[in-house]
Amino acid sequence: MKLRRWVSFHGVSLNVEPDLDHFSGIVPCGQTAYGVTSLVDLGLPVTMDEADAALKASFRAIFGEVVDGAAPI
Repeated sequence: MKLRRWVSFHGVSLNVEPDLDHFSGIVPCGQTAYGVTSLVDLGLPVTMDEADAALKASFRAIFGEVVDGAAPI
């Protein structure tokens, strides 16, 4: 992932339980051997709130608490 001036040039997607037909034309990272999937299709039926809480906990464990304020330039 590349970030410059708070703009990502490569992203991350976490599909919780979408209609994957909408993603049929997407080739993630140019990897044609792998497609798009979701947590529910992997046997992990979680809610958006549960996924959000898990992401926040993981972010805090790695980067520490987030402090509100202006973004650096």
